[in-house]
Amino acid sequence: MTETMAGMRKLPSVATLLERAPPALFHRFGRTAVTDAIRGAIDTARKEIMAGAPVASAEDLLTNSLISLEQKYSSDLRPLFNLTGTVLHTNLGRALLAEAAIEAATGAMRDAVALEFDLETDQRGERDEHVRGLLCELTGAEDATVVNNNAAAVLLALNTLSQGREAIVSRGELIEIGGAFRMPDIMARAGALMVEVGTTNRTHAKDYRAALGERTGAILKVHTSNYRIQGFTAEVGAAELAAIADAAGVSLVHDLGSGSLADLSRYGMRDEPTVREAVQQGAGIVTFSGDKLLGGPQAGFIVGRADLIAAVNRNPMKRALRVDKIRLAAIEATLKLYLDPDRLAERLPTLRLLARPREDIEAQARRLQPMLAQAVGNEFEVSLCACDSQIGSGALPLDTIASAGLAVRPRSGSGALNRLAAALRALTRPVIGRTADGGLVLDLRCLTDEDAFVSTLAELAARGPVDARQHP
Repeated sequence: MTETMAGMRKLPSVATLLERAPPALFHRFGRTAVTDAIRGAIDTARKEIMAGAPVASAEDLLTNSLISLEQKYSSDLRPLFNLTGTVLHTNLGRALLAEAAIEAATGAMRDAVALEFDLETDQRGERDEHVRGLLCELTGAEDATVVNNNAAAVLLALNTLSQGREAIVSRGELIEIGGAFRMPDIMARAGALMVEVGTTNRTHAKDYRAALGERTGAILKVHTSNYRIQGFTAEVGAAELAAIADAAGVSLVHDLGSGSLADLSRYGMRDEPTVREAVQQGAGIVTFSGDKLLGGPQAGFIVGRADLIAAVNRNPMKRALRVDKIRLAAIEATLKLYLDPDRLAERLPTLRLLARPREDIEAQARRLQPMLAQAVGNEFEVSLCACDSQIGSGALPLDTIASAGLAVRPRSGSGALNRLAAALRALTRPVIGRTADGGLVLDLRCLTDEDAFVSTLAELAARGPVDARQHP
């Protein structure tokens, strides 16, 4: 106990460490934060002395203070390498924004903008005007508006048309999206009385007609973009459903989910229904996402008949679901890229990654194979592998895109694979792959900054043999 107390007395005081701390530390974090970090480092040092550890030096305490400050003030949303093979990975942020969208958002952050101000009339304006014309031109709709995501778009549309009234929907279209978020729950929150028709695998036009009545507010059609029912199936197409709705004097709300503005077959993928096609098929309202196949920031678009969009905009809920100037600037810039379809894949990261040739990815894998092998050490075998990338975010769930990557397998012991994955996640710029066939597969389809990845591999190698590390 005497030695312990002696060790405690040897610890420098908070005032002493504050005097020895470099001025840059105060400039970066502020005196209060630095003081708190130093107190924390001294408290930790006391506990370590009680456990028999040697007395930490002033330099060690200041270093530990800096580490704690770095950890506290660094963003958890730091960049990482998405090598999962899922291009639009919901957990990793979905679409990467185009440079034009990034520049537009940055400009809106830096300066005041005419968000709701008409420069010609010197009067208050509408924020939707910045994208309304573009959306109408690109989709063929009479009018358009925007909210913060597609779930909000469906919620707002149904609340406007079916609050306290019935909304008819096929049982086979009552989808659940990520995070156990279900369409019936959205309909309930919208105040719509859900009327299910048909069965899970087969719904017919007569089912919708039989359900129509005086209390019907809308018919809802949901594009089942995140799963497929195959075999003995039947569904009513949007055009026929729109005609049924029109004859009954109600509106068809068509939720496209991912919603594409481009013909995906042009880029080697099976075509998804485009928003323009959905509008042409006669839906009164079409809703779709901005951060999925469209390749922009998170947003939900509502396009369709002018009178219905006007009613949506009058809904008090619209204000609660609107987007801010930063996202609106990025949306506008993204939509403008679609005005030049010949250069769209070149300028829009989502399409560029989806259309990336397998041969290019395989060549990249060959270049990186020896570097990755050196970084992970002799306990692992690194080999080239064929991969099947997927679009993600519920789009074309059964379709894959031929890709290539690197498979890392431990030469012995399954625990080594967990330590490798943990080591890759602990890097300054984490590397996220997927586990398959007894190894960690790094699909390189989304690896666009090869130089940065090489630097990350150098960091991994500098930290020592992966298999010798202890990770929780």
